[in-house]
Amino acid sequence: MFDNKINVLKALAIMLIVSGHLEFSLIPMFPPYSFHLALFFFISGYLFKEKYFDNIQEFITKKAKSLLVPYYIYTAFYLCVTLIIAKLTGMFWGMPINFKNYILTPFLNGHQLDLSCPLWFVTQLFITMICFLFIFRKLRNMDKLKQLGVFFVLALISIPLAKLRNDELILVVVRTLFSMFFVYFGYFYKNNIEGKYNIFTTKWLGAILAFQSLLWLTNKDYTPQDGIGLSYILVWGEFDSFLVPILTSITGIWASLFIVEKAYPFVKDNKFIYQIGQNTYHIMANHLFIMYLITAVLMSIKGLPAYIRSVHDIYWIYSPLKTTYFYFIAVMVISTYIGVLIKYLNKKFIKKANKLSSINL
Repeated sequence: MFDNKINVLKALAIMLIVSGHLEFSLIPMFPPYSFHLALFFFISGYLFKEKYFDNIQEFITKKAKSLLVPYYIYTAFYLCVTLIIAKLTGMFWGMPINFKNYILTPFLNGHQLDLSCPLWFVTQLFITMICFLFIFRKLRNMDKLKQLGVFFVLALISIPLAKLRNDELILVVVRTLFSMFFVYFGYFYKNNIEGKYNIFTTKWLGAILAFQSLLWLTNKDYTPQDGIGLSYILVWGEFDSFLVPILTSITGIWASLFIVEKAYPFVKDNKFIYQIGQNTYHIMANHLFIMYLITAVLMSIKGLPAYIRSVHDIYWIYSPLKTTYFYFIAVMVISTYIGVLIKYLNKKFIKKANKLSSINL
């Protein structure tokens, strides 16, 4: 049975993604870019089923249907949106339209369209999970701690390898080696820690905060809000240090689990929280476009010309000092209910198609 706590954890994870793109941290001492993507890989590992060891084709088909099919539907949609915006503003938010950029680039860096660029994670998750399955199959008779050690070593190798990230294929290798460790970590946590050890005591909290304060010593003359040194940019394979990205990902995952563990009794009956957790894909796909539209409305109200928006990158928002939290709430609400609506329409379509099929038979 699906664990509702994991659904709440997914809700927290996607909120961390959105807050990161709005440049603020939901959890003090734990900047989103120091662990938020590792948390998503952790969740994927938590949900991994060993039955797929002997059902590889079923696993690949399932992942292709759940990850790649909606990915290319969203890519087609946002290509149309980008073309419309280009006609209205003269600014094309993406790469030139050609076969490589829209068929191959999704598996290389995933930034062929600015409005949907957060979906780079989807194709990387597909690659990571397929590679993870094949490697884990080879290691399945090994002791669990030794398995953890193998994936940890692979993550360590990825960090110095990232210095060659100017090569697109090397970048994919780096992201895959790094992320597989956290997929296994999620699997390891579910099967070897959860329900067997209580790691959410006040002593654990004190120890993690003390250790995190030591990790903060790796900061590089930036303010605490930035978290530079702890933060790393997995999408481009940018790491500031050798071991810290792995350690701070682990502490950030623990902090997230701790928050869910303590908050769950208060949110377990909150329908909206569950809807967020059930629609992370749609939130990931649409939140930048919603931010873009909010900015356009605010600029229109202020009577500002469109060229001001076009000289900034896709993450730019209007008057961030005053509007950041408004953007966050608006984006979470709108993108969540877009997902709810899409699922409702899809269910109605499938129901109608099945009805027509039965009539024809």
